[in-house]
Amino acid sequence: MTKDLLFVMYGDDPKHMVQKILNQLNIAKDIPNKDSLIGIKPNLVVAKPAELGATTSPELVEGVIEYLKSNGYDNIIILEGSWVGDKTSLAYKVCGYEKLSQKYNIPLVDLQKDGYRDYQVEGVTLSVCNRAMDVDYLINMPVLKGHCQTNITCALKNLKGCIPNKEKRRFHTMGLHKPIAYLNRILKQDLIVVDGIIGDLNFEEGGNPVQMNRVIVGKDPVLIDSYVAQLLGYGVEEIPYIEIAEDIGVGSSRLLDSNIKELNKDTSPMTITKTRLVEELASYVEEDMACSACYGSLIHALDRLKDRGYLDSIDEKIHIGQGYKNKEGDGLGIGICTKGFERSLSGCPPKAKDIVDFLKEYYL
Repeated sequence: MTKDLLFVMYGDDPKHMVQKILNQLNIAKDIPNKDSLIGIKPNLVVAKPAELGATTSPELVEGVIEYLKSNGYDNIIILEGSWVGDKTSLAYKVCGYEKLSQKYNIPLVDLQKDGYRDYQVEGVTLSVCNRAMDVDYLINMPVLKGHCQTNITCALKNLKGCIPNKEKRRFHTMGLHKPIAYLNRILKQDLIVVDGIIGDLNFEEGGNPVQMNRVIVGKDPVLIDSYVAQLLGYGVEEIPYIEIAEDIGVGSSRLLDSNIKELNKDTSPMTITKTRLVEELASYVEEDMACSACYGSLIHALDRLKDRGYLDSIDEKIHIGQGYKNKEGDGLGIGICTKGFERSLSGCPPKAKDIVDFLKEYYL
C-alpha cells in the first residue's frame, strides 16, 4: 500500500469492515517485527459514546486489535489524552475502552499522566508525550467530524491528544494550525484508520451526529485530511494546517480520483435519530430511500451553505435517494440515482464540497 492511495469501505459494521480492509491490504507486512510496540490512538476528546459523533467507535478499534492479534502481534497499547476539560480515564470507561482492555489484555495509557520531552521543528519547540514517541508503529484512528475552530478534525489534528495538557493550552495561543502541522513532523503515524461511521456535523464534542457509514484507510495524513475536507464541504485552503503540513514535508494534498479506491458501495439506510439542527437542514430535502453516505454528504453541504449565508437562497426541494432511480423530473437531484432529473449532480456518493459547488452554481 503506497502513501498516495486511500481506501474506502461503506457500511454500518465497523469491526468487520476494518478487518476486511486490513486483510485485503495485508497491512501486517508493514509492521517491523512481531515484538514491535504498536500504539493505537483513537479520538476520545470527551467522555461520550461514539454514537453522539465525537469519539472513535470501540467496535472499529476492536476490529483492528483482532486483525493484529490474528497476525501474531500482541504488543499493543491504546493511548490517548483527552482535552483539558475532561479526564482520559473517564473517557476510557464511558466510551467502552475499559471493556476492550479487559477482553484483549491491552493496556490503556493515559497521556494526561505521562511525562514528555521537548522537540525542535524549524525553530519551533513542541512538547510530546513520551509513550507516544516510544511506539514502533502508530495507528491513528480519528473521527471524521467538524470542528468549531479549524472546520474539520481528522488525521493531523488527532495527534493533539499526544501532547501534555499545558501544551494543548499553548497550541491555542499559537493559533492551532501551525503547531498541529509541526507536531506531525515530530510524531509520525504509520497507518490511519478513519472512523467515518458517525461524526459530528460541526463540533468536536458531538451533539449533532451525522451518519456517513464509511471507514477510510491510508498512510498520508495530509492526503487523508484533504479528502475529508472535501467530504465535509470544504476546500483544502479553508483548513490552513493541511497546507502548512504539506509545505514542511508531512505529506501531499494532491488528491485525484485515481487515488481513491472504493472497495464497495453504500446501501445502508440511516438509523440514527436526527437532531433539531439536522432536521432543520433536512427540511430542504425530499428523500426517498437514500443511503446514509449520500444523505450525510448532502447534510454537510447544506450546513456549509448555511454557514456562508446561502441556504435561504434555495427555494425548492432537493431530491436524493434510490427511490428516484429510473425516474425523470423537472427538479433538482443529488447523487447518481437522480440522474433523470433536469438538474442533477452525479456521484455515489458525491462529496459535500461538490454538492456545495453544484448548488451555488444554481442559486448564487
